[in-house]
Amino acid sequence: MQSERAVTRYSVYDDTLRFYNALLYDIEQASRYIYLEFYRFSYHHLGEKFRDALVRKSKAGVEVKILLDSWGASPNPAFFEPLTQAGGMVRFFEKFRFRLDYLTRSHRRNHRKIVVIDDNVLYMGSANITDYNVVWRELIVRMEGRLAGVFKGIFLSMFELYDSYLPYSQELTAPIFYEGFEILRDVPSVSRQVIKKRFVRLIRSARKRIIIETPYFLPSFLVRMALIRAAKRGVSVEIIMPWHSDVRLVDILRNKYIGPMAEKGIKFFMYIPQNLHSKLMLVDNRIFAFGSPNFDYRSFRFQHEIVIVGSDKRLTVKLLSHVNDTLAESVPFNYQKWKNRPFIEKVFEWLIVPFRFLL
Repeated sequence: MQSERAVTRYSVYDDTLRFYNALLYDIEQASRYIYLEFYRFSYHHLGEKFRDALVRKSKAGVEVKILLDSWGASPNPAFFEPLTQAGGMVRFFEKFRFRLDYLTRSHRRNHRKIVVIDDNVLYMGSANITDYNVVWRELIVRMEGRLAGVFKGIFLSMFELYDSYLPYSQELTAPIFYEGFEILRDVPSVSRQVIKKRFVRLIRSARKRIIIETPYFLPSFLVRMALIRAAKRGVSVEIIMPWHSDVRLVDILRNKYIGPMAEKGIKFFMYIPQNLHSKLMLVDNRIFAFGSPNFDYRSFRFQHEIVIVGSDKRLTVKLLSHVNDTLAESVPFNYQKWKNRPFIEKVFEWLIVPFRFLL
């Protein structure tokens, strides 16, 4: 029966405004609790709209907890004072402290984007709550059902440990298997990189097609080799990224990777209208993996990330539709133009390479 499924209904949002409106509606309907975890949060018009909605729910007796990253959201307790006075709780992950490891510790960020409401509604994907990204193309999946209860525990574990150094541990990184879903969590680690290794296994398992959407593409050697070998064995490897992302240095450096990989048969597509910020992998039009990480060193090495892997056909169909719409507004990578790019661009690529772990 449908009611016995871990997820009874899916909605996929790539239009950020539609996602915000849907989330505000669900917040207004909440009766027990609302938990939000984001990397970035606006303190302007959009943030005020969400804060005020949460204040109303808190005053009505709904439990409200918010976890924001101290780098991405810059702590602003005064902004949230109306909410905390109403009984809500707001915490900022890993506040900055000056110490010997300041430069490396400052990159160990909580990059997750999760909303859990009443053990029944879960949002997970790529979008933050900010004014400047309302025109970006994102990927947020809304899921109704018992899977939300699993994410309640995941959220609360981070909420309780918000200001502690979180090293690798089985408790924080062990995969969670729940009725056909695999939930992967990463903490900063040079050697473990749970999500990256799972992605590599998915790439190696592909027989027909691999689709990747990512705003930033700075793949490690292990990822590059897996993708190249997949193309060599006849898999169609398609990687979609924005024509111009919001980080210009990454756009310059990625050229060092995509040209040689295009020579090996990997197909790159550049999304034209605006920034493409979605994070998605589809394997053989059957297995999906989506969540918060980018395909770059920083996400896999330094950040707290989260991914859902699964093969539910109902969601796969929606994700394929999302990808087809993205491709319809994308153009193939121009290899010849890349090959003839100005010498100065090649120089910049080499100059930036040593900083690839931090971009």
